[in-house]
Amino acid sequence: MTEEMQIIYERLSFCFETRKFADLRILLLDMEPADIALYMEDNLDEKEQIMFFRLLPKELASDVFVEIDTDTQERLIKTFTDKELKAVIDDMFLDDAVDIIEEMPANVVKRILKNADPDNRKQINDLLEYPDDSAGSIMTTEYVSFSASTTIEAAFEKIKRTGLNKETVYTCYVTDRKKHLVGVVTVKDMLLAEKSSIIADVMDSNCITVETLEDKEQVALKFSKYDFLALPVIDKEGCLVGIVTVDDAVDVIQEEATEDIQKMAGMLSNEKPYLKQSIWSVWKARAPWLILLLITSTFTSIILANFESKLTPVLYAFVPMLMGTAGNAGGQTSVTVIRAIAVGEVEFKDIFKVILKEFLASLALGLTIGVICFGKIMLIDNLYNAIDIKTALVISVVCAISLIMAKLVGCILPLVAKKIKLDPAVVASPLMTTIVDALALIIYCSISIAVLM
Repeated sequence: MTEEMQIIYERLSFCFETRKFADLRILLLDMEPADIALYMEDNLDEKEQIMFFRLLPKELASDVFVEIDTDTQERLIKTFTDKELKAVIDDMFLDDAVDIIEEMPANVVKRILKNADPDNRKQINDLLEYPDDSAGSIMTTEYVSFSASTTIEAAFEKIKRTGLNKETVYTCYVTDRKKHLVGVVTVKDMLLAEKSSIIADVMDSNCITVETLEDKEQVALKFSKYDFLALPVIDKEGCLVGIVTVDDAVDVIQEEATEDIQKMAGMLSNEKPYLKQSIWSVWKARAPWLILLLITSTFTSIILANFESKLTPVLYAFVPMLMGTAGNAGGQTSVTVIRAIAVGEVEFKDIFKVILKEFLASLALGLTIGVICFGKIMLIDNLYNAIDIKTALVISVVCAISLIMAKLVGCILPLVAKKIKLDPAVVASPLMTTIVDALALIIYCSISIAVLM
């Protein structure tokens, strides 16, 4: 938190605690809803949050409500009268209302829909029918549209008349009588045109669109690629049904990145902030993967048991180092490839290019690590455990080979997982760890025994 924001929060606390509500409202009007929500969550207890929210200026209440966490939203809804609930919900953008409803228990959802404006209720129900991972689930139906024959002057009049209730007015859409999307026009284009011109003269008919059932992660990537503020969403007939705005795209990117990080770390996804998670939810998120990894480690135990009698104590001592090096090398590659898949840089058709690149890189890395490993053994490990040059060479060569193997596994697995419609982030953690550990052990034991025994 910046020093300036800390000072503002201290002023808020002073005004709230001393009941100087008029001064409090003046401070609030100059603040962003997200900052107000953060203040409520970090500085007020549950009872104070309810009282503070009731003090918010009407024009701020809905925006702040959207920014606070789900548990606080639920507590506030339970204290609202029907009139207060209706005022908050009706003042929200529809996509925000849908996001809130999706997180609430059934009894709260029923009350929200009951108190929503009839027209809003119908649109909310329509949006709730789309799959959770689709463009339709994050779009809003609040946009500005014109016909191609509308004059620039008339278009601005419409924006002034209806724009307050729209998600954005900077990008507007052009449709025909059947609501087919025929063009896009920006406020900048209209400002630079003559008032007597018509929309058809300034619109861009080359529209980049997304379909209602398109994966929302792919939609978010289009924002990154094209630098749009909004993207039109069309149905199978090409009719405009809504728009996705950049703020929703950013939320999707953050959610997907968090989910991938959790999966790669061997956890089930948990959308709640860390400090809001219960011990039970933390257990549920982590226990399944730990159990799975515990079970899959049986393979490495079996391999070690088969070779144990043939390995000398010196060779056995280097098993953790080799498995750790191979695991780290595979992890580096899998993270790189998963990220490239996520942002659309590589696809399964590029698998041979990826393999060649990683193989050549792993050769250079293997040589580097092998040389350093040999030097480490002779200069450090040799001080407390006599190791001959032949043994040191074998261990170093195996270390390099294991690294190359791990790199190849790390780049192939995510691409294959994506091809067979599995989440690369899920596959990368437990499966890659098991395969790399097992192969590294087999390579180490087989070569060591063949050369040194």
